Amino acid sequence: MGRWQSPQATDGEGKVPRAKRIRNVRRARKLRAEMSLPEALLWQELRRKAGEVRFRRQHPVGRYILDFYVASIRLAIEIDGEAHDMGDRPDQDIARDKWLRVQGIEVMRIPASDVLRDANEIADSIVRYCKSK
Repeated sequence: MGRWQSPQATDGEGKVPRAKRIRNVRRARKLRAEMSLPEALLWQELRRKAGEVRFRRQHPVGRYILDFYVASIRLAIEIDGEAHDMGDRPDQDIARDKWLRVQGIEVMRIPASDVLRDANEIADSIVRYCKSK
């Protein structure tokens, strides 16, 4: 499947319809302006440390919006707050990760509490991981 393909929301040819892509881009822009504290702290550190690694924030892929994405190595970085442990969120996260893996995107999940504890160290670890790929 290609970059904009989604088994849940396709036009019959395997592509997400233009209207849904536009809606996801608008939603991503809104989320960039409303990042959670852990996301904002990590984004500040990633921008400072990235070097040749290019991070995208609130990046739309299919029907999902990834917290951070490194296109060159197809890596999604998700910051998981307390809400990810409640209700049906764990099942949704499993389904999302599975769909992303089918698209060839690796998912790295980081607890928000770890970012709050030491965003600098988390960013260092992420950048080292990206450079090792």
